[in-house]
Parts: sequence; structure tokens; C-alpha cells
Amino acid sequence: MEDRKPPSSLDDFGTWEPVLRLMSAGDAERGAARPTRVAGRISRHGWSLAHRGSAPSTARTAVKGVQRALARDGVPEVAFRAEVRPDGRTTLGVVRPSPVVEPAHGYPDLGVLVLVEGSLPDPWLRRPEPVPAAVPAPSADLELLERTLRERLPDAVGATDEEIAAAEARLGITLSDELKVLYRVTRVDWRDDFEAACRAGDAVGCELGGLDDLNTVDGAARHPGWGIGATRAVGGAPDAAVQGLAGSPGWISFGSNGGDEFAVDLTPGPGGHLGQVILVDHEQSLGAELVADSLTDFVLGQVHEERRDHHGNRLPAVARVGTGFLESVEAAAHSDLEVLSIGHRYGTPFSIAPVAGLPRLRTLTASPGALADVLEVSGLTGLEFLELGARDWRVLLDAGAVPRTLKAAAVKVHDQDHLPVVDLANEILALWDRPRIQQTLIRGNLGPTA
Repeated sequence: MEDRKPPSSLDDFGTWEPVLRLMSAGDAERGAARPTRVAGRISRHGWSLAHRGSAPSTARTAVKGVQRALARDGVPEVAFRAEVRPDGRTTLGVVRPSPVVEPAHGYPDLGVLVLVEGSLPDPWLRRPEPVPAAVPAPSADLELLERTLRERLPDAVGATDEEIAAAEARLGITLSDELKVLYRVTRVDWRDDFEAACRAGDAVGCELGGLDDLNTVDGAARHPGWGIGATRAVGGAPDAAVQGLAGSPGWISFGSNGGDEFAVDLTPGPGGHLGQVILVDHEQSLGAELVADSLTDFVLGQVHEERRDHHGNRLPAVARVGTGFLESVEAAAHSDLEVLSIGHRYGTPFSIAPVAGLPRLRTLTASPGALADVLEVSGLTGLEFLELGARDWRVLLDAGAVPRTLKAAAVKVHDQDHLPVVDLANEILALWDRPRIQQTLIRGNLGPTA
């Protein structure tokens, strides 16, 4: 006898009824004999609902049934959209997680469509620029560093030259002379001698990793997803001490403060020193902070207290038009422009003709109704990410004008757009022969408004 999987309560209208009643209660549209449209996301431990005035405790009660269903089915989260007619007839679309969709960081969008498997935005692929003139800081003192460490760790067991050479071979890079001194004094082994490892960390000034734990900072591991990453750019002033990268084969992580990584930097910026110590913040996805000019300074506690802005979202690489920033696309046009975001404003929509052909423009996001002629997108020859409203996507699809250079895309949801958004997304995915998004349509009745 064939075993049939029992139906999921996620597909039961009754599971969703408390959520839909909460979100449509008192809606002016439904009261005016027009359909109410609601949307959101619910995970096992949280939710994002577009409703006004309801207390968190009320929402918490409403979503409990959905969260129990998610736990039973082993589903981390779902997105949903529903249309409630004035007589109560309701159509609900439930979208389960898909390997081709990155969940939206901002409600109520479907998420980001990943068109090229494993692709990353350009900033997370950047390699360090060579700085041939970079040299160690004057404070890098090998004798002072070794003497200080041996005074603090008189009984420590250091690594042999052969062990250090093996670590270099594993990493594919030559360690700085200061790092070699550090590990010749103490090789650090948290597995076999926890107390000795703690003493070594106290002596150096951080939670020190062992020689076998040395690694380089991988930019891809810091990727925050296309939804955020596509709108970021590598920052840094021309005289920056640290290159504003996501990672570098020359950032050798040797310790931490319990969350962030300390690394010796062998690929410094024009204003930095070879072998300087930097802090890679786990809450940031690009850049790092200069902590000390040398490992010697770091061990002696001579560190930089000042923190510089290292966020990669400044002009001219990133420009925002029509949302209280720049007032025209012409003002944003620049040979170094990488990211253009156009917000909705009352009045005449924007032409993007002024940025056509710019060599580095890779991201365009535009609110629904913000573009005068969406077909001008075809003049942006290097786009890797495009976010548009559903109606603009419809125009591109019907004209066969979707840029084939894209690696990811997003459909910006507008109040007038609704359940067909998933169908539209699937048309985009089909152009790259990607798996389709599965949406379950559920019908029920909430009854007429009071």
C-alpha cells in the first residue's frame, strides 16, 4: 500500500484565518467595497506583517497556528499574499522557501531571484590592489616583540620552522616576520592545553588562534545576500590605510575579541603598513578597521582608538535619486558609478538615458512608476542586478528586453500588484532555465465586513 504524506496544515485556510482577520480588520478599502490586499512573512520564531495599530501580543496570538504548522512540516518560513473581497471571499497564496530565492530583507517583497548559481555581487569578488611601496611600520620590532612575549610566557612551547613553513604552504602565502616570531614563542593549542592557550591570549591581547588555525579572510563568507550586497560598493579614500574589501588572501586572521577577527594585513592600502593589524567586524560585510600599525604595537597595547567610516555606500560609486538625495539622474552620472537607486516621487518620472553605457554601472533599483521608459534599461550594458516593479518587469518581458547580463533580480511589490507576482518571477527564472517557485493557492471566506 502506498504511503501518502498527510496534508499540511499550512494549506488549510483555517490555519491562516486569524492572521488574515487581523490584517484585514477595519481596512478602509474593503469597507469601500474594494478588495483588501495583505502580505507578509512568517517564520518559526518571528513575523513581518503589514497591519496598522495591532499590538505585538495580538499579532503573536494570530500567527501561532502558522508557526506550529511550520514546525510540524520542518519549514523555516513562508511568504504569503492574500486578496480579501468585500463579501469575504479570499484567495491566499503561500510560497515556501526556494533554492533560487533569497528571502527579502524588507517586507513585503517576494525576495531576490538568483539567476546564476553561486554568483556574488562585484564587491565580494574584488581582489586587493597592489601597493608595491608598502613596507612594515617603523614600530615593527622583532627583537622587542620576542623579548616581550618570552617575558610574558616563559614556559610557552613554540612552533618549529618546519611547522611554520607547513602553515605557509597550507595558506599559500608567506607569513609576516612578526607572525613568525609570535608562533616561534608559542604555537598555541586550545585542544591539548586550554590554560596555556588562555595565557598566550592574555599575553598577546586577544583570543589567540593556534598556528594550525591561521586562515585568510574569505570575502565570499561575508556576503550578506544579493538584496543588500547589490547596492553596496567598495569604499576607501585614495590614502586609506586599509583596502575596503570583503576579504583578501593577505588578511591573515590570527585571533578574535570573541566575535570579530583580528588579522595581520599583508595587502594594505596606500596609507597603510605591511603587517599592520586590522579588525574585521562580523556585523559588517565590507572593509576592516586599522587597529595597530604593527603586531609589535598590538602586543604592547599601542592601538588606534579612532574608528573611521568604512561603509561602502558613498558617492560617486553609489547614488540615490528622487528620495531626498540627488534630484536628477544627470547628477548621478559619473564614470565610477556602480549602483543607481531611483525612488518614487510625485511628478515626472526619470529617464535613465544619462547613465546609458557607463562602464561600471552594475545595479539599478527603481520604485514602481519611477522610470519614464523602462525599455531604456537595455542601454545599461553591464547590469548584474535589477530591481523593478511588477509592471515594469511586464514591459521588459513582453519586449524581450530583459538584460541577459543579470546574475540576480527582484520584483518590487506595489499595492496594485498581487498574487501574479510569483508567475512573473517564474517567467524571469525561465529565461535562465532556473527552477520555478512553487505557490499554493488557498481559497476560503472571512465573511462580509461588519
